[in-house]
Amino acid sequence: MAYVALLAGVLAGCSEAADDKEDAKSSASASASAGQVAERGDSIGAAGSACELPVSFDLAKDWEAEAIDSAVIESAAARDKASSTDSGELEDEISEEILDSVLRQGPVAAACEVDAKPAGYVGFLRIWTGEPGADDARTVLEEFVAAEAGASEAKYSSFTSGDLEGAEVEYVVTSELLDETKKESAFAVATPDGPVVVHLGGMDTEEHEKMVPAFELAKKTLQTV
Repeated sequence: MAYVALLAGVLAGCSEAADDKEDAKSSASASASAGQVAERGDSIGAAGSACELPVSFDLAKDWEAEAIDSAVIESAAARDKASSTDSGELEDEISEEILDSVLRQGPVAAACEVDAKPAGYVGFLRIWTGEPGADDARTVLEEFVAAEAGASEAKYSSFTSGDLEGAEVEYVVTSELLDETKKESAFAVATPDGPVVVHLGGMDTEEHEKMVPAFELAKKTLQTV
């Protein structure tokens, strides 16, 4: 379907080809210890930035952000479905499930994707936003992790950045298809405009750990807009 290709362009997967991984390894710096902060690049979140969000924070140098308009993608999907004459009901249900899993996770929806590849890594920071509500950051984060297939061993903690108090988590995700387990991280804050979750994935645990300084930079510079 046409919108599947659209999704692929907007939310590129982390499962890059092996040669991409080797290219990334050759240009990436050595793995940094937890807590180290990356060199600053652009900032996102404020009006006029690549992604306008309820919060703003700095990106690591050379990381590139692109806004995700879920409404536009869902509209394209609906038009594609309406114009299709040979798709059966089962295919439509599967397509809608895939669309929902890509654009939504628990109580939040995809709002921005920050690509690490220009900096020499294979992975993304993805920012998810939700509707205003009574849930605190820890609750939102727990629901976010619970909605990810294969997630386990979640370890939660709290943090403070400026006037914001949030929750963060480290966990592992096991892919039944690939029979592989990798580390992932996320943090969440609650704002008057709704919750925000910032998630760091990566092709594998090794690549994830190389990108942790970018995640730490985002958390350290986080503030409301």
